[in-house]
Amino acid sequence: MRAPAPAYAANLNQATIESARGVIGAGLLDAVEIAGEVQLHVTREALVPALTALRDTPGLEYQQLMEIAGVDYPDRAERFEVVYCLLSLTRNHRLHVHVGATEDTPVPSVTELWPVAGWLEREVYDMFGVLFAGNRDLRRILTDYGFRGHPFRKDFPLSGFVEMRYSEEQKRVVYEPVKLAQDFRNFDFMSPWEGAEYVLPGDEKAKLPEAKGAPTPVTATEIQKAGTTETPKQAAPASSEPYAKKDATSTAETGAGRDESAGAPKPAAPDVVPTKGGGQNQ
Repeated sequence: MRAPAPAYAANLNQATIESARGVIGAGLLDAVEIAGEVQLHVTREALVPALTALRDTPGLEYQQLMEIAGVDYPDRAERFEVVYCLLSLTRNHRLHVHVGATEDTPVPSVTELWPVAGWLEREVYDMFGVLFAGNRDLRRILTDYGFRGHPFRKDFPLSGFVEMRYSEEQKRVVYEPVKLAQDFRNFDFMSPWEGAEYVLPGDEKAKLPEAKGAPTPVTATEIQKAGTTETPKQAAPASSEPYAKKDATSTAETGAGRDESAGAPKPAAPDVVPTKGGGQNQ
């Protein structure tokens, strides 16, 4: 049975690069293959013509815009890089188109090519602060109204600038400067099997004797268990002194091999009445 879709055309990466060089022309800064995928680096001015050529040129036919991602490189002159992830359904092939940008240099919008790019460009603007010229609805989409800063920038503080909570007094959500409820903890990142050098709260319980009957891999001779104080043995109670139980001190007193008739007669109980058959009926 033939597969419903063509296999991934990874072997066409070099041919794709050559075709892209021909259709994009001088607007193509670099074309490389990394991790089995093609990366095309273009100028901002050539972005829209390059994406149009990649979509409409026979043999390329990258019909779908799957994602628009942003990357922050603070050390670069153009610190931001916008990445367009394209998919060709007819060739089952993917490639990435990269374009550089700064805070003050807008990137041309591609909403005229793919309407779905409207929301994707809003995400990049919200997270990185990259502007898109031609986007008619360039608003924040993930953060709240009045949010200050762009969270995915490398210089954005992890704790943020403000925190929100619901005020019972004002009966609404209020914003306040960040107040850490506790100081940042120092973690030693030691192996949990080796144990830390300091004593954690609750470790003192491990030094106490275990409760009686508690399971432990340690033998009884290596640990002092709670409740193991031996109580003195007491003689078993009996209703009459002749019947009181008494331990044998030697094997000769166990009665083994000794005739019962040779022993002393058993004392008669006062509440036992003999019968005619010689038995006793109590």
